[in-house]
Amino acid sequence: MKLGVSLYSYQQSQFFRELTLEDQIREVGEHLPYADGIEIVDEMSLRYPDPGEDFVSRWFMWMERYGTVPVTMDVSFDVLQFRDHVMSYDEVTERLERDLRLAKRLGFSNVRVLSTCPIEVLIAALPLAEELDLRLGKEVHQPMRLEGRQVGEIVEYVERSGTHHLGIVPDFGIFGFRPSEVLLAQYERRGASREASAASVELSAMLQAGTAPFALDDVSNQTAGNLRVAWKNFVSRGGCEAGLAKPFAALKAFAESRVIEPTEIDYVVVAEAIMQSNTSLETMRELAKHVISCHGKFNNMSPVPNSPGEFHDLAIDTAGAIAALREGGFEGYVNTEYEGQRYSQDRTRAEMMDEVEQVRRHQAMLRRLIGVTADAGAQ
Repeated sequence: MKLGVSLYSYQQSQFFRELTLEDQIREVGEHLPYADGIEIVDEMSLRYPDPGEDFVSRWFMWMERYGTVPVTMDVSFDVLQFRDHVMSYDEVTERLERDLRLAKRLGFSNVRVLSTCPIEVLIAALPLAEELDLRLGKEVHQPMRLEGRQVGEIVEYVERSGTHHLGIVPDFGIFGFRPSEVLLAQYERRGASREASAASVELSAMLQAGTAPFALDDVSNQTAGNLRVAWKNFVSRGGCEAGLAKPFAALKAFAESRVIEPTEIDYVVVAEAIMQSNTSLETMRELAKHVISCHGKFNNMSPVPNSPGEFHDLAIDTAGAIAALREGGFEGYVNTEYEGQRYSQDRTRAEMMDEVEQVRRHQAMLRRLIGVTADAGAQ
């Protein structure tokens, strides 16, 4: 198994102009033992859609100078970019094909699309991906599950067609089993009650154990953003799509049983419990051969109890995910993806999370889990 970093992890430092793109690549190459993989979000790291030949030359110079490898380029589709219409599947396919050519130009092996990308678009762009020898991977992001239709249809197509250029990109957030403590702390600074945070953690455990008043299967086909919007509308107006009515009613009753006179933000906090995928590690093991690369998602690295100098994300089962991938024969890249900085951005700059230190801690945990030492060279 190989290690890398999604430079999305350094978004805050880039925003504050503390780290340039070269600085980010240097950090991976010089300060993260064993890691050599680079993953980027195209519109964050590049002058998109054409960074220019001068940039391309500098890019490869940086890769050689710092001993790093372009692994995965993340792309997205702003389907509302035109004022007069929503982009059609043909238009989205055309944009994806352009992104594939850009990824090849920059030496990437993989292109990751968002979890909302229709399989029709992936199949339409697949001939070009095969021609360019690029692997297309659809992100599996919480609250999606590996057992869902969107993964199943990709696996079915791959097994039917025999292509080696299409698969999935699991985001380790799908192995989360409770809301992150830094997320709950931010909500409490905004006025949520501690009872709401406790209720969210309790409900998460109940959902994982199968003892909750509803199942995550009822909501796992939604994106997290859509689910949060639908829940807020349900709490304020009482309406929602038919498939969400039953779990939302049960969720609201649970919140009211745990929090006295809950406010709107209390309801929001309790509902964070349904953002967990509760996906199966056994399914991950079985699907390992379909994995293009992985997002090693985390939100906060806190000390491991009774293990001085070791850190973990206490809300995500990273150890289970790594073990399942190894048992399934996965030998590709797990790329650290830090997103917890957003949960301290309501504070002063001095109080915000240190992205560099957080990523270093996460990489140390990954090395421990895959069984390599800090002085091991990247494979």
